[in-house]
Amino acid sequence: MFGDRVGSVEILAILLVLLVIFRGPIADAISDPRLQTWTTVFVSVMVQAVPFLVFGVVLSAIIAVYVPQSFWARALPRHPALAVPVASCAGVVLPGCECGAVPIAGSLIRRGVTPAAALAFLLAAPAINPIVLTATAVAFPNNPEMVVARGVASLIVAMIMGWLWLRLGKAEWIRLPHRPDIDGMPKGRAFWASVRHDVVHAGGFLVLGAMAAATINVVVPERWLQTLADNPVLSVLALAVLAVLLSICSEADAFVAASLSQFSLTSRLVFLVVGPMVDLKLISMQAGVFGRRFAIRFAPATFAICVLIGVGVAAVVL
Repeated sequence: MFGDRVGSVEILAILLVLLVIFRGPIADAISDPRLQTWTTVFVSVMVQAVPFLVFGVVLSAIIAVYVPQSFWARALPRHPALAVPVASCAGVVLPGCECGAVPIAGSLIRRGVTPAAALAFLLAAPAINPIVLTATAVAFPNNPEMVVARGVASLIVAMIMGWLWLRLGKAEWIRLPHRPDIDGMPKGRAFWASVRHDVVHAGGFLVLGAMAAATINVVVPERWLQTLADNPVLSVLALAVLAVLLSICSEADAFVAASLSQFSLTSRLVFLVVGPMVDLKLISMQAGVFGRRFAIRFAPATFAICVLIGVGVAAVVL
């Protein structure tokens, strides 16, 4: 006997019927160049991000299931202010992007790591790991100082944001989503329960962020960038905002920055510092993992610190 609930099979059948009925208008819409651009950007963001999201989710599940909580008490200094730089430097060993760092940071907080240290790791990991720094060196072969500037600026921002959280952050701003109680499960089942939960939760917000980034790419005219490049102040702000809107994976953003040759090295350094720490998909995922109250405070503060530190380091190193 069938119930009144509509299941996935019924929804799929309805969608197929609608596709048949409206196949003409859909075909015309798909041929529109703007929609093709939107689709290309959306798919590229997802292709870049999903492998690292899965890597981060798997590592998060390993931390949650197989790493005892007592390990973190031994691995990190007891004083939170000292744990922040240690956690920031630990980002060097994670070859991933911001999409993978978000679920890992959430898992660290669940395992008792002070939020300031977990957030410092969240910001540092996608910006200073060896893969990202190597990609930056390849993208800027004539400007090796960009590698040093990016690593130093990103590490400073991560530590400052961790210390700012210690000073100004409130515990109630972080609301981790409910996770199935895995403590009493066998380790294998607990691992897959954790993976499924984080993939569904973080993956949904990744899709929303990728859709927003694709829409911005279609809406914002390219000629605006050339106009802004001539103004030293506006060029910095323009590339900082562009980094947020484009939502490029940290392993690939150096090549985009190198292609923006009409902009100064300072502007492009700010682009590289902001991108892995504040972009649309990352803000969306932070809202999903830590809560909207956290994201609306943390993202703007991180953006401002990224711009200030990026400009300051550029003045010294570049």
